[in-house]
Amino acid sequence: MPKNMKSQWDFGELFPPEATRRVWSVSELTSSIKRLLEGQVGLVWVAGEISNLRVQSSGHIYFTLKDAGAQVNCVLFRGTAAVNRELLADGRKATLQGDLTVYEPRGQYQLVVRAVELQGAGALQLAFERLKQKLQAEGLFAPEHKRPLPRYPQRIGIVTSPTGAALQDVRRVVQRRHPGLELVLAPARVQGDGAGAEIAAAIELLNEWSAARADASRDGLDLILVTRGGGSLEDLWAFNEEIVARAIYESALPVVSAVGHEIDFTISDFVADLRAATPSAAAEIITEGAFASRQVIAQAAARLGQLTRQKLGRAEDFWRRLGQRLARAHPRRHLNEKLQRLDDLETSLGRRMKTRCRDGRAAWSSLAQRLLRVRPSQALAQRRDDLREMARRLPEAAQRIWRDHQNRWTHADARLRLLSPLSVLDRGYSITTDAVSGRVIRSVTDVRAGQRLATRVQTGEIHSVVEDAGPPTWD
Repeated sequence: MPKNMKSQWDFGELFPPEATRRVWSVSELTSSIKRLLEGQVGLVWVAGEISNLRVQSSGHIYFTLKDAGAQVNCVLFRGTAAVNRELLADGRKATLQGDLTVYEPRGQYQLVVRAVELQGAGALQLAFERLKQKLQAEGLFAPEHKRPLPRYPQRIGIVTSPTGAALQDVRRVVQRRHPGLELVLAPARVQGDGAGAEIAAAIELLNEWSAARADASRDGLDLILVTRGGGSLEDLWAFNEEIVARAIYESALPVVSAVGHEIDFTISDFVADLRAATPSAAAEIITEGAFASRQVIAQAAARLGQLTRQKLGRAEDFWRRLGQRLARAHPRRHLNEKLQRLDDLETSLGRRMKTRCRDGRAAWSSLAQRLLRVRPSQALAQRRDDLREMARRLPEAAQRIWRDHQNRWTHADARLRLLSPLSVLDRGYSITTDAVSGRVIRSVTDVRAGQRLATRVQTGEIHSVVEDAGPPTWD
């Protein structure tokens, strides 16, 4: 409210602070909404039907997730390691995990997808085959990557459920065949949502724990056993997730996979260094060296060298992994937004090119219509008439030019004959020359006594000899 007036000339505070307003720019408003959405909503799971799927040449995937009442734009960036990204298709129902954010250049909110789960009866089997083909193409199943198991393991890590039957089966076999084998359990759920991430984290944890012991000059793990009992495809699905496969592939320790029964095959079986049909069979394989061998003492020296090399190798692997983790720790969020902006520019460029082509076709059509209106056939007929008239006049012009040239030649011939010295001879004159050199005699001083001369008259030549040369005498 304006302050009270003290006199008639005191008008109070015309623009009090509470009456002023803040004007936002579009960029400020959009950035504020983006921060609000990311802070209040953040990472969410959303289910719906995929439509308008578009894969850019950059590798990014854009689509819409909709239901009966609404829709939301989604983007799956090329660098996001999302399971089932190759299975996305229009009309397919899916559950997506992603970060809700705002794409500022267009001022619209969108979901940046981090994970994809397909719905439907055959989705799991289809996803299994697709992931198997993908990892096989990348070389995760390559035989040259398989590492041999240590013959005399002293300490192994186990990734399984602490309450499952698989752990008890392994313990019974180890107690019977190799009681001195130490078991280090990394508990993890073996089925349900998030089980795959827990299994992968457990594998990484065992690798880090083993590397830490090696750095402290203590014995680490010799191998890792990933196991669980039998079940349906849905129950075993955690071992078919890409995160588990890559954790096994990147493990510095050899990995044995023993999931389900003999008829069950999972992605982890293909990636692991060795696949066992059951948990009990895996325990028998691991303890085979200690159970069958009676020469452990004789091989102590070789074993000591092996342990030394293993420690050195683990230390080297530890530092190499640290370097790889440092290389992978780079900011991708802003880069992804720039890449999305690049995709928008590419789409806009395509639309502009189509517009220019359409305008060009319209211009050509207009020129063609104008050409039809000027009726070039009439001009062509006029040119034909002119050509016929010129063809008729050409012979006359050629004859006239020929007669003119003939008259000029006749006139020139007459002038040439008039100026020719032969015409002088025709009038009774003669020409005297030196008979030897052919030089024309023009004066008596040009001859001497005894000189032979040739005198040419109209009908021939007269040869003579000079007897005397002097001034002319006239009678």
